[in-house]
Amino acid sequence: MKARGWIATTIVGAACVATAGVLVHKAAHSADHLDAPATMADGTVDIADLFTWNDGSNVVFAMTVFPIAPSNALFSDSAQYVIHVASGAAYGATSGDYQIICTFTGTTAPQTAQCWAGTDEYVTGHADSATGIASADGKLKVFAGLRGDPFFFNLAGFHAAQKLVETNAGSLTFNDAGCPTNAPAAVAAQLGLNDDGGPAVDTFATLNALAIVVSIDHTLVATKGSVLATWASTHK
Repeated sequence: MKARGWIATTIVGAACVATAGVLVHKAAHSADHLDAPATMADGTVDIADLFTWNDGSNVVFAMTVFPIAPSNALFSDSAQYVIHVASGAAYGATSGDYQIICTFTGTTAPQTAQCWAGTDEYVTGHADSATGIASADGKLKVFAGLRGDPFFFNLAGFHAAQKLVETNAGSLTFNDAGCPTNAPAAVAAQLGLNDDGGPAVDTFATLNALAIVVSIDHTLVATKGSVLATWASTHK
C-alpha cells in the first residue's frame, strides 16, 4: 500500500495544507515525488501528488501517479486507486472515510476504467478522452490518463537552499514539527532562484504523470460538514 497527501479543504473555498499548517485559498496540494526504491520500482502505484479544489457545486480531486511517466504509461490492472475523504464542521474535527475507488482493465490502451464513489455513484468506460466519463446522473465525472506533471518544482533551487541550511545547521533552532525557526534570510531568497542565481526553473516542466481527476457533487462527500480532509492511497 502507498498512502500520501493528507489535505484539508472547505467547500466554501478555503483550504489548509495540514502538513505545513499554511492557510491558502480555493485549492490545496501535497507533493511526494521521491520514495523508497521498492515503491519507485513500480511507478503505476507510486503517488506523486494530490490536488483538490472547488468547481461550483462540485469538488475536484486530482491524483497523479507514475512520476516521469513514459508516453505509453498505463495504470496497473491489478491495483486500486483510492481517494479518501472525511468531513466535519471544523478543521481538525473531520471523521469518516468516504472512498472514491478506481480500477483499470487491460494492458494496452485504451484501458477501461471503473470508479465507485462510496455506494452512491458508479461510472465505467474509456476515461482518457478529453471529456472523460460520467455517471448516469452526472454527479460523478472521471478523467484518467497521461498528462503533463502539473506540480512546479525548482529542484536546483531546492538543493541550493538545502545546502545553505546544512551550512548553518549548528546555529538553527527548530519547532515541534522539526522546521527551522531562524533559517538564514539567504534560504528564503534562494527559493525563487535557480542554483546559478537565475530565475526558478520548473524541473517537472517536460515530465508526465498518470492522472485520475474526479469531479463529484459536494453533497456526496460533505455528509458531516463543509470541511473536508482528503488523502490518497494505492493498493496492489
